[in-house]
Amino acid sequence: MRINSILNRKGDDVATVAPERTVADALGLLADHGIGALVVSTDGRTVEGILSERDIVRALAAHGAATVDHPVHQLMTDTVVTCTGEDTVDSLMATMTDQRVRHVPVVEDGVLSGIISIGDVVKHRVGELESETRHLKDYITTGR
Repeated sequence: MRINSILNRKGDDVATVAPERTVADALGLLADHGIGALVVSTDGRTVEGILSERDIVRALAAHGAATVDHPVHQLMTDTVVTCTGEDTVDSLMATMTDQRVRHVPVVEDGVLSGIISIGDVVKHRVGELESETRHLKDYITTGR
């Protein structure tokens, strides 16, 4: 199964934040959207970094409450793991595990086209397992 199959179901909306915005602004966006990470992008099309709740918590622990006044680019991860819509879900699952990332922007020809979270991958995998179980039960009970 390809990443595009997940995006077709969940949509391609991506919450972004400009690198010069404050961490307080980013926290507001995270809360408003009910998400765990923002793609950092000046134009909403290119990926300059990613800012996760985890990044913010680490900065708060290290620098205290003043962290919320810092610009996003000071906290963001600037080496971002990305994928394409043609990548397989299995390969993305392996990448997320190996790289220990929970949010992966989808980039096509250098342009941001979606984002996949670990929750999206788990939901997809659970759906696959439920379908397999249903098929096996049908086969066992009907022989077809």
